[in-house]
Amino acid sequence: MQWSDSLFREGNPYGSQLPGSRRGSSTIRPPATGAWLEGDDPGRRQFLSVGDFEFEHGGTIPLRIAYETWGELNSDRSNAVLILHALTGDSHVEGPAGPAHPTAGWWPGIIGTDLALDPAEYFVIAANMLGGCQGTTGPASIAPDGREYGARFPRTTIRDQVRAQAALIDGLGISRLAAVIGGSVGGMQALEWGCMYGDRIDNLVVLSAPPVIDAMTIAQNTLQADAIRLDPLWADGDYYDAPAGEGPNRGLALARRMAMLQYRSDTELDNRFGRSWQSALAPEHGHGRYAVESYLDFHGNRFTRRFDANSYVTLTTAMNTHDVGRNRGGVEAALAKVQTKTLVVGIDSDTLFRVDTQHRIAAGLPNSVTGDNAYVIESPFGHDGFLLELPEVSAALRRVLEA
Repeated sequence: MQWSDSLFREGNPYGSQLPGSRRGSSTIRPPATGAWLEGDDPGRRQFLSVGDFEFEHGGTIPLRIAYETWGELNSDRSNAVLILHALTGDSHVEGPAGPAHPTAGWWPGIIGTDLALDPAEYFVIAANMLGGCQGTTGPASIAPDGREYGARFPRTTIRDQVRAQAALIDGLGISRLAAVIGGSVGGMQALEWGCMYGDRIDNLVVLSAPPVIDAMTIAQNTLQADAIRLDPLWADGDYYDAPAGEGPNRGLALARRMAMLQYRSDTELDNRFGRSWQSALAPEHGHGRYAVESYLDFHGNRFTRRFDANSYVTLTTAMNTHDVGRNRGGVEAALAKVQTKTLVVGIDSDTLFRVDTQHRIAAGLPNSVTGDNAYVIESPFGHDGFLLELPEVSAALRRVLEA
């Protein structure tokens, strides 16, 4: 494939100077990393240092967690709800975009007055996951030796991420959660919460997540990570001092474009774009671009301005470790021990994590709200349906929280 700087010509909406002491000043070329860096505006982020953290497969780091909250704890500290974000999300569940938050909240319409998670009733917590790049310790963070961890960041698992989240909850002085809610990778973490800390949770909601990652997903994740590593500017993960436009942006953008094909359904893309083209010159004649190509370009470009290539590799690798049955006697044996009241939600057009995998979870749980079958939402949007079908998702959340 022939690369062109045209892929990166979307202007920076926050002015000519990208935030952060080590970012370039170009509005055309993306920074070497889209991570939140020390010295950047924290925005709504709060931070908690939890001390040394040991990883499941070895390695120790001083861990700091970035999180956001809505509402207040009640007198007996029983109204806390923990939201777990998907692979490339962060703590900014609700709120506008701005210099501190490159994008608006990723789940609008869930937190707010008279919504499913009303801050007048609940104390809602959302943390950037371990290994992420929006404030929680990850590859872009400065290691004790004064350099970014980069590719040296310890191998991370879903269970590591859940233990880090539990450390945050402990640090906030909360012994029990009214609910843990997660979608996609966040749903994998929610399942692990049920297995690891089920006695501390009143309600569990798992959206669009499987009980175990299959070979196809591992293969897709591996190809996306390879797209980053094969970028000539990857520099073995040591690219943080590179000027704007000279980080592994093309590899990261390509990984995102590949992932977008997992997140959306073929029916939606065909109905939305078909074979239409973006310019007056038809691609059939050797010029111009199909509209769906332009769509993927846009998402790849925008992604490089808010994410970090090393974090993407770290998090997809962590995603590959997901197996609730590991060292627990298998999937069904693990699920059978989760006593928490649980709602499992699937999207009928999801081809990344098919509905039958959510039915398997529901059937294996002793206290599934919907019995042996997951609650299925009809949507043309594929895997992203849990983010976009807000009325149906809100109704599902109310169903379990008010039961």
